[in-house]
Amino acid sequence: MTAAFSDRIDIALTVNGESVEARVPAGRHLVDFLRLDLGLTGAHTSCEHGVCGACTVRVDGQAVRGCLMLAAQADGAEVWTIEGLSDTGAVADLQAAFVARNALQCGFCTPGMLVAAADLLAVGGVPDRATIREHLSGNYCRCTGYEAIIDAIQTVALARSEKGVA
Repeated sequence: MTAAFSDRIDIALTVNGESVEARVPAGRHLVDFLRLDLGLTGAHTSCEHGVCGACTVRVDGQAVRGCLMLAAQADGAEVWTIEGLSDTGAVADLQAAFVARNALQCGFCTPGMLVAAADLLAVGGVPDRATIREHLSGNYCRCTGYEAIIDAIQTVALARSEKGVA
């Protein structure tokens, strides 16, 4: 990362499996970089305080709030957005379960919910409802309530467990 005499910083990272090099404003948040510079609009901006979870993306294997991380902090990182996770099929079963359980309505929170759910399920096993609820406590949904979302995640966890897939 270099900031030679300007308020812009050169970064190089991998986004959804593709190498990306860019010169970004020093204060640009990761979610804004993804949305404005790369056109990846799945992660949403809402509270801009890391409270709602709409901006959740995966950075180096961990779910993070894209509104709390600067793009410059992602220099050298591997970033996955809902678009990339969807394209690879990594969250296909979660997406299908969200539809089957009516766990989405307006869809604004859904990308962040899916990334957070994938983060939880990557640990393996079948989390109980309280664990799922706790893990999603930083992701707000104003349309569905959470029971259908928890049902969907638990359904996928059980199915993956039966197949021996984490």
